[in-house]
Amino acid sequence: MTTSSQEQEAAPPVQGHPQRWLILGVISLAQLTVVLDNTVLNVAIPSLTGELGAATSDIQWMINAYSLVQSGLLLTAGSAADRYGRKKMLTAGLALFGLGSLAAGLADTTGQLIAARAGMGVGGALLLTTTLAVVMQIFPPGEHPKAIGIWSAVSALGFASGPLIGGFVLDHFWWGAIFLINLPVVALALVAVVALVPESKNRRGDRPDLLGAVLSTIGMAALVYAIISGPGHGWTSGRVLGTAVVAVVVLALFAYWESRIPYPMLDLHFFRDQRFTGAVAGLVLVTFGMGGALFLLTQHLQFVLGYGPLEAGLRTAPLALTVVLLNFTGVSARWLARLGTPKSVLLGMGLMSAGLVAIATLTAQGYAGTLLGLLLIGAGCAVANPAMAHAIMSAIPPAKAGIGAGINGTLAEFGNGLGVAVLGAVLTSRFAALAPVAAASLPAALASAEGEGERGLVIDAFSSGVESSQLVGAVAVVLGGVVAAVLLHRAGKGGTERGVA
Repeated sequence: MTTSSQEQEAAPPVQGHPQRWLILGVISLAQLTVVLDNTVLNVAIPSLTGELGAATSDIQWMINAYSLVQSGLLLTAGSAADRYGRKKMLTAGLALFGLGSLAAGLADTTGQLIAARAGMGVGGALLLTTTLAVVMQIFPPGEHPKAIGIWSAVSALGFASGPLIGGFVLDHFWWGAIFLINLPVVALALVAVVALVPESKNRRGDRPDLLGAVLSTIGMAALVYAIISGPGHGWTSGRVLGTAVVAVVVLALFAYWESRIPYPMLDLHFFRDQRFTGAVAGLVLVTFGMGGALFLLTQHLQFVLGYGPLEAGLRTAPLALTVVLLNFTGVSARWLARLGTPKSVLLGMGLMSAGLVAIATLTAQGYAGTLLGLLLIGAGCAVANPAMAHAIMSAIPPAKAGIGAGINGTLAEFGNGLGVAVLGAVLTSRFAALAPVAAASLPAALASAEGEGERGLVIDAFSSGVESSQLVGAVAVVLGGVVAAVLLHRAGKGGTERGVA
């Protein structure tokens, strides 16, 4: 892969920006608000149902409008950041996210809330891509692993703390406050970004790839919608199949268009770099296994072990805390420097897979087995995720850092959504085969069960389904680790590895 002189000019300085760690704190704060809003709304569903009269379909759109718009726009947002300036797009993303949060907090109808959440998704796409791109610009290559590790840890912290923060706010305020708490954070981040973050962009000034932006947005949004809708509407329903066909056709057109034009938004030559393809394969498979398995974990804690929603959220916290501890202390960065990228990815994903197996097989030990699994998963995430993000970003010229961040975010969203859908389907299939009564869900099956004996059999069937799904997730994760490590090792032997060997 060749890098133009103009792209080389965009490379980070050897010494890095003098205020880079302060800037990282600012953009991590912005990153945290975006990730929080992926999960914080879930705990407000009962309040929204009662106060806004929201139907089930309304609730689904309130949750999905944010992730759907965000996922569809990640590539386009990354490309815009590279072309027009990462500081400009970061500022715009914060402003849009803040305005969307204000509109969501003051919404009086379900339609207004859905529209506001979509607006927040636009801001979220800009923030997710520009924060990682800015990290790559302000830090010297030698500090990239530690900086990316902290960036990844913030995402894990947001994922775990969303339900906890939402539950606390709802205990003291009305449901709109879960959005309005974003406003002071956004205001602080805006001031800090304007004052501290340096501007950077692709100085080559490629013409904007407008058709590529439209095709990628439509294709990714259709793909994510099909994945989200599959469990609820049925994988063979006209809605899901039709949307999936649209996604495949449009994304195929996108790939064809990108291969034909001289100024592509997504340079398909990236995929010729084994370091890049190895990290891509690993990221999709690890988020497939982790996204689906953690989705099942919340059900395991509540339905099998009998914890309430807030207590279940607290008991998943060790996973995020492990990620935060290992990344903020620099332990994972030191492991990456010592082991190299291929071995770090393999070690991390091996630990994650072992954690999933522990959760699946040690249910008889109650929460103790689950805690062991969470600690193993957290340690694995702390090592593998920054290593894969670093591999993706370092395989892409610095001038394309925004699109690299967009690829990283898009693949993570895709793998996560696919994992929830596929592992959820494994759970449903196993549960339906073992449950003594016919029902589409555990609550419905428990309602139909006669006597405590039959209710116990229903719980056992659900537990068996969760176990099978967790094991499938474990296989996906370890497979991703092997594939990624082999490709990354080959790339290193071929002399294409930069930075961490």
